[in-house]
Amino acid sequence: MDYQNMARESLGFFPTPLIELKKLSKILDGPQIFMKRDDNTGLALGGNKTRKLEFIIGDALAKGADTIITAGAAQSNHCRQTAAAAASLGLECHLVLGGEAPDRLDGNLLLDKIFDCQIHWAGKNRKGEDIPDIVEKLTKEGRKVYVVPYGGSNELGAIGFLEAFRELEEQRQSLQTSFTHIVFASSSGGTQAGLMLGKKIFNSKVELIGINIDKGETDKVPFDQYIISLANKTAKLIESDYEFSDEDLILNSDYVGDGYGEVGALENEAISLTAKTEGILVDPVYTGRAMGGLIDMIRTGKIKKSDRVLFWHTGGAPALFAYSDSLDLN
Repeated sequence: MDYQNMARESLGFFPTPLIELKKLSKILDGPQIFMKRDDNTGLALGGNKTRKLEFIIGDALAKGADTIITAGAAQSNHCRQTAAAAASLGLECHLVLGGEAPDRLDGNLLLDKIFDCQIHWAGKNRKGEDIPDIVEKLTKEGRKVYVVPYGGSNELGAIGFLEAFRELEEQRQSLQTSFTHIVFASSSGGTQAGLMLGKKIFNSKVELIGINIDKGETDKVPFDQYIISLANKTAKLIESDYEFSDEDLILNSDYVGDGYGEVGALENEAISLTAKTEGILVDPVYTGRAMGGLIDMIRTGKIKKSDRVLFWHTGGAPALFAYSDSLDLN
């Protein structure tokens, strides 16, 4: 099956820029560092989830949905982009968010409200555990509900990053360069699964390094096994013979620290260094942790000066405003 013939709704601005971070490389005395700017996808201040949503929302519209529902943490970038997509298409949107309603709206949560979505607070349940009950209620009210998976990470979401790999290949060839590594934040699995499939289909030798963001499991299975399973399911969806196993996955969990959303020295340095050298914002939860991991791997020699590394910026800058108390701005 040609995935490019699948239902798809145009939501973002593609291709996103591919740039070189010469000043960051110089200050680290490191390799050539490139950045894929998915923080510039355009939908609601950008982010990588837009790629996933083009295929997921395309499927929802093809099935006649008038209401979409998804889940995430209170500062979920995925939920913010889902809310924006729904608003742009006249769909009713429900977000099931972990935690309790705050006294003050900021960051992604402020944007969720601006997009006029309906928020359901779920306490400890930030991965959609409460969605089935809400769907049942909405269905009884006559709504045609479509569930967008946590993080947009199912087979359709992963197809978005198979397409992203194709886009990168075109840019790489036009620049007449190559990459030894691609480093990115890995949290719900769809980005990594899609890139893994793209690497196989385009016969690339690049090393994909997902920086694990969360200590938890996904769908009650270890996160690494979830990614491999999702890559296999995505390959099957497009009728590909490719199969994935443990040897195809690099998931670096060295930088999880105190867990999801806990900002420490690693993230603070990455945010500050990237901003001061390149004028680019990375976020406290995802890209700040992943960039911190990249910086450490360069300093410790795991990524060598002779390498050419691509950092995939998956967005998330609106969360900076909600984490101001955790940022070291001295």
